[in-house]
Amino acid sequence: MLWRPALMALLALTLQLAGCGSTPKDEGAATTAERLYKEALEDMESGSYERAIKSFERVEGLAAGSLLAQQALLNAAYLSWRSGEKAQALAAVERFIKLNPSSPALDYALYLRGIINFNDNLGLLGSLAGQDLAERDQRASRDAFQAFKQLVDQFPASGYAADARLRMGHIVNTLASYEVHVARYYLRRGAYVAAANRAQGALSEFPQTAAAEEALTILVQSYAKLELTALRDDAERVLRLNYPNSVFLNDGKVAGSKPWWKLW
Repeated sequence: MLWRPALMALLALTLQLAGCGSTPKDEGAATTAERLYKEALEDMESGSYERAIKSFERVEGLAAGSLLAQQALLNAAYLSWRSGEKAQALAAVERFIKLNPSSPALDYALYLRGIINFNDNLGLLGSLAGQDLAERDQRASRDAFQAFKQLVDQFPASGYAADARLRMGHIVNTLASYEVHVARYYLRRGAYVAAANRAQGALSEFPQTAAAEEALTILVQSYAKLELTALRDDAERVLRLNYPNSVFLNDGKVAGSKPWWKLW
């Protein structure tokens, strides 16, 4: 992944600077922590994530207050996420951010919080079910957006900022698609007021996304069903102005018959 090389560089830096942070209670604990940390890294590289997580957690306790402990906590969060333990991973990241607001790795922690929440794939079961990303609950996507936004606002020059900006753009499109998905659902079931309200909300919050075309179409059809002629004409005028070649206009397709994001 894009950020893995940076993570490994941070691991190496931490090993070099471990002694520069707050000193653990005694040299025995420090030696044990460093040994456990190196063993955990080996387990991490070999794919023994569960054992590595336990070792990193022990390191965090033994080297409390040091850079080594900070990195151990981040590693445990990362591996928990890779193991599918999202709640555990988020808890570890949130603890890091709360305990280390001035850490040199804070930008990575924010990035990791965004990555954990970032729903860029559905996995095997989602693919088999034919479920689209926009059809899922979007709370995680909004949480990811906020994490990435905090990262780019606080650390615009961070090595993770460019990728965070790209993911933010993807999330905005996904959130817009979700709103249109809900509007389409209401339209199909004859809940025209709800469909119009949801489509209008999508246009207000996400006006520059690809989903805006279908949102306008849903508005036209909802207002037509409600016999709100003036509103229907206004929505259709905006649709024709912004999307003169829209398939919904030129092919006479009904909104919801085949969503714009379905390519087959």
